Amino acid sequence: MQITASTVVLTVEDVAASQRFFTTHLGYAEQLAAEGFVSLSREDAAMNIVLLARGHEVLPAEQRDRCASGVIIAFTTTGIAREEQRLAAEGVEITMPLREEPWGERLFQVTDPNGVIVEFVEWATDGDAA
Repeated sequence: MQITASTVVLTVEDVAASQRFFTTHLGYAEQLAAEGFVSLSREDAAMNIVLLARGHEVLPAEQRDRCASGVIIAFTTTGIAREEQRLAAEGVEITMPLREEPWGERLFQVTDPNGVIVEFVEWATDGDAA
């Protein structure tokens, strides 16, 4: 098997609200859209995101009424302190402030309008500046 791309599909109440969040603050662009559906991607080959409206008929009946819950979308990045500052300056609520774990992981979280948690991670090395 060869995996050629990665996509996370999130069922949400308000597709437009999550779309605005990901395009405005995280650099995603709309690739495809239809009623209750949008596909988002980035030029840097980060994971694609598909947003589906809860109840959308393309979902199997047993999945239609579920919304994304307990899911954390995590992005490994560089310059994490600057990203936290940028997002805060844009009015994004930082739902878990930047911290460093004992094993060398720096991370912070934000939450989109539908409750989707987005985590940013940077691995610390000796001599790194936060």
